[in-house]
Amino acid sequence: MVRSLFVSFLLALLGLAVPAWAQAAAAPDMADRVLPCTACHGKEGRATPSGYFPRIAGKPVGYLYNQLRNFRDGRRSYPQMSHLLVHLTDGYLYEIASYFSALQLPYADPVPPAATRAVLERGEALVRGGDAARGIPACVQCHGERLSGAVPFIPSLLGLSQDYLSSQLGAWRTGQRHAQEPDCMSEIAHRLALDEVQAVAAWLATQPVTAGGRPAAAAPARLPLRCGSLDVDLATAQGRRP
Repeated sequence: MVRSLFVSFLLALLGLAVPAWAQAAAAPDMADRVLPCTACHGKEGRATPSGYFPRIAGKPVGYLYNQLRNFRDGRRSYPQMSHLLVHLTDGYLYEIASYFSALQLPYADPVPPAATRAVLERGEALVRGGDAARGIPACVQCHGERLSGAVPFIPSLLGLSQDYLSSQLGAWRTGQRHAQEPDCMSEIAHRLALDEVQAVAAWLATQPVTAGGRPAAAAPARLPLRCGSLDVDLATAQGRRP
């Protein structure tokens, strides 16, 4: 069974790593070209909240593009992703990001809360109000009151599992996950205590997705921290088509 899964994964990896011109000739449909992605992220990239692998369908194109580059360039650590992307160009990564960003699909219902009421209340307080005394901004200051993110770079925080949310905040705290400098999320995560990470993740995982989960048309006018991920040149990426 393990050997079979490994062989399937290797074949998928090789399929995605084929040069773009060869893929276009053999499989012009982008849905076929991203099958290695949906093998983990679920059909059409709409992983359910109970799974570890996050939903990628409908996320802002700039956010998806940044994460693909982060995996390829070693700022995020997950060997399977890094092996899939290591030989892919910026232009091809933008093609993948554009494909999944355009998929506006229904979200699954959130899972029932497993945390105590006190933990959930602490999580909500940090999400909505932050902690100014420790320089921790509220999540809603960047991700919006609906927590649905904003075009083109800020992701939604909803429709994700507690395990995924807590693991990513934990990865920023331990230095296993990075973004373009200045890395604002790393700064925030390092100011959170471990129990606060768990509280924030627990509360976010129980919240329903509103307005179809569509990101806002633009980021808030004033952000509490400067984030290097917001400075990436998407126009250049669009010009580097495979």
